[in-house]
Order: sequence, then C-alpha cells, then structure tokens
Amino acid sequence: MAGTGSNKGLIIVAMALGLLMSSLDNTIVASCISNLSKDFNVFDKISWVFTAYMLAATSTMLVFGKMSDLFGRKRFYLIGIGMFLIGSALCGIANNVDQLIWFRVIQGIGSGALFPISFTIIYTIFNDPKDAAKMSGVFGAIFGLSSVAGPQLGSFIAEHLGWRWNFYVNVPIGLASMIVLIIALKETRSEHKPKIDYLGTLFLIVTTVSLMLALEWGGKDYAWGSWQEISLFATAGIVGTLFILVELRAAEPVLPLSIFKNRMVLGTSIICFCQGVLMFSAITYLPSFTVGVLGHPNSNGTLTPMMASLIAGAILFGFLQAKFAFRTLMFVSMLMSIVVASLLTIVSSDASSGYMIILMILLGVGAVGPLMSVAQSAIAANVDPKYMGVSSSIVGFWRSIGGVLGASIMATIVNNNLNTLISDGAAKVGIPADKISTLANPELLMRAADKIDPHIRRFLQDSLGTAINHGFILSICVGGIGLITALFVGAGRLESVKKPQSGAVHL
Repeated sequence: MAGTGSNKGLIIVAMALGLLMSSLDNTIVASCISNLSKDFNVFDKISWVFTAYMLAATSTMLVFGKMSDLFGRKRFYLIGIGMFLIGSALCGIANNVDQLIWFRVIQGIGSGALFPISFTIIYTIFNDPKDAAKMSGVFGAIFGLSSVAGPQLGSFIAEHLGWRWNFYVNVPIGLASMIVLIIALKETRSEHKPKIDYLGTLFLIVTTVSLMLALEWGGKDYAWGSWQEISLFATAGIVGTLFILVELRAAEPVLPLSIFKNRMVLGTSIICFCQGVLMFSAITYLPSFTVGVLGHPNSNGTLTPMMASLIAGAILFGFLQAKFAFRTLMFVSMLMSIVVASLLTIVSSDASSGYMIILMILLGVGAVGPLMSVAQSAIAANVDPKYMGVSSSIVGFWRSIGGVLGASIMATIVNNNLNTLISDGAAKVGIPADKISTLANPELLMRAADKIDPHIRRFLQDSLGTAINHGFILSICVGGIGLITALFVGAGRLESVKKPQSGAVHL
C-alpha cells in the first residue's frame, strides 16, 4: 500500500472522517429518540433504531476485517463507506419506523467495515510502528470522543435542524472521505484468488446477533430465565460451537483462531471486553446520576470533562507506547479502572461539581482513553501482517460485546436495587403502594423532577444514587479480571522496524 508525503496526510484525513462519522452514528441517534417517537407515533419499536445499527455493525466487523485482508483495504473501505452513505440518505427520508430500522441495518453494515479497516490502513502506511502507534492514539481519541459526544451533538442537531439531519450530515463527510481515498491511496493487486469462508461467516453472524440480542434484552424486555433468553443463549452456544469447528478446518477462516494462541492477542481481547463494560456502563449511567441524582440541568458538566480527558488519555498513551511495554500500560489502565469504579460506588448525591469533574478526568485519562490506542497496537504488533485487518476488528468486536453485556447487567442491578430501596422506604416518606412502580422509573427524575414533592424527590434521588453506586461494583469486578489478565499478556512492546509482509495481498 502506497502512501507517502502529502498523500499520507490526505489518507489520514480520509480515515479520520470515516471513523468519526461511523462512530458518531453509534450514539447520535439515542439523543433524538423522543423526536422519532413523536413523528412516527410508535414507542415500542423505537429502541430498534439503535439496536439494529449496533447489531449490524458488530456482527459484520470481523467479516469486513477478513475480507480486507484477502482482497484489499481500499476496496472494502469504499464498499463500507458507500453502504454507510446509502443507509444514511435512506434513513433521512424514511417514512415510518420499520423503514428506518431496515435502513439503519444498511448503515450499520457499512460501519462494520470502517472501524477495523481505518486502523488497518494506518498500520500499513507507516513504516515505523511507533509512528503508527502515535497515530492510532489520535484515531482512538476520535472514536472515544464521538462515542461520548454523540448524544450531545445529536440533541443539538435534532433541536435546531430536525432529527433527519442527524443522518443527512453524514453524506458530505462520507463523500469527502471517499473522494480523498480514491485519489490518494494506491494498493497492489494480488494474483492469488483466495477462498471465502461462507459457512464460517454465516455462523459468526448468527452467533453474534443471537448473543447480543440476548444481552440487550436480558433483564429489560425479557427475564433472564425466560424462554426467549434461553433460546437466544442456546442458539449462540450451539452455532458458536459449530463456528469454531468450521474455523479449525477452513482454508481461509473468517476468524483465524490460531492468532489467539498468542498471549498478547488473547489477553488484549479480554482487556478490551473489560474496557467495554466500564465504558458503556459509565456512558449509560453517569448522565442519569448527574441529572437525576445531583439535579444538574444536563449532563454536559460530566460528559465534557470525560470527553476531553479521554482524548488526552488516548493520545498520551499512544506516545507512551514507544517507551513502555504494552503490559505496563494495560496494567495501569485496568488499575485506574478499579480505582475510578470504586470511587463511583461511594460518590454521594451531595457530590460537588468539582469532585465529579476530577472523577471524569481520572476515568478518561486513566481508565477508558489509554486502551483506545494501546489495544490496537498490541494486537497489530503480535499477528502476521496478513491478518492485520481481522485482528484490528477484534478490538472493536470485544469492546462492543463487553459494552452490551455491561450496560445490560448494570441495568438489571440498578433497577432491582432501585425497586427494593423505594419499596422498603416508601411508607416512611408517604408514597402510596400503587405509585411505587411509577416513581421507581429513573426517567421521572431526569425529566420531571420539579413536579415531585421535594421530600419525596430527595428520597428518590438518594435511592437512585445508591442503586447506581451498587451498579458500578460490576466494573470493579471486571476491572479486577482485566488487571490480572494484564499481568499475563507477556512483555511485548513496539518494534522499531516493521515485520515483512506475507500473504496474498500486499498493502
């Protein structure tokens, strides 16, 4: 893959635009759910607008990573961004919620290509892995920033331009990325025609979708022990086993299981899963704590410091990779995750804005930000370059799985705790038994706190705060798993010279 001088700069800009666009759309729609509900007058299907995108992106991520290894980065990046733009344009003109959900699937499939291939191209256009690692820090910061900033930007656009512009805005950005990449990026063609692992691809998608649906619905739409949940987990388990059997025999497996024999690759995958649990739990519940418990008008005062520090953490650790072993950096990140999660389990409903800002800075710089760059570099440095595409997608894949699991289990913990606390204390503050279920909804404190009796409101705020405190115990446990894993990943570090390429496609 050629990319020198000004061309390299243009390629980086194109990759940054594509990554920003796709990662923003992972969260930007969450902020305009109420606008969608009003326009389409359908409340029971609205959550699918978010879920469909997430399922499509995560289930195709590994597939696109592998296809880029076999047939070229440029081709599949352009296919991905093309699908994303078509999906975005269609979402903007959707006439009903069913159309919107299916168009979000198209958009999500395109997004599944952009994340892994963006990082792969970065690692292949730099001759020195240390330069690539520094740039991966910047790209990690872009991904992290857009994940947190999406809801705020989405709210602003929906309020001033209408919710459809949350989709239309992608079109000029995506077209700019496509045009720049077509002009600036050159890659050699392979004469070898590889075999595609169709059966493995099918089994991978079925397993991923079944598992993510089970995690997404568990404890919310269906009880964990319901037949729906059991069926989904059983499907994921059975088809997942078939997937492993197929991959062990495939000539060109969609996910080469041999790469997990490397301790760094396996360990980094586990740590990315742990990071996803903490990151998505925080993104989901810190706004609820800020607005519902602390009584702030919005969550900007919490999320903005987190965004700024996350960027700083990703870039800082991107540079530190040139000096320290991956194991050291991962250990520090997981240790900070435990520290911050522990502080979040005891933060009170009287916490000052200054204290919350300090917590958010620690969360962004030390816990979430570092792995945005370190994880990609650690895996890239420990796999055969012919597997660079699929290995880059592993990071995002496990982070997404961890995020869905973390948000789902934390929701179960918080909701159960909140119901118990309110039921036990309702009589003392004069809450009628028939009003308990209504008042146990956190959204009430988020949207209508001023309409609740001050005495009852204080009780509800304390209850919600305690319930969220208990939820972050999950992050402590998961952080502990990540900390122990970091000790056993090996002492690998960045090499100053890139390993020679091997395999069918020379990039």
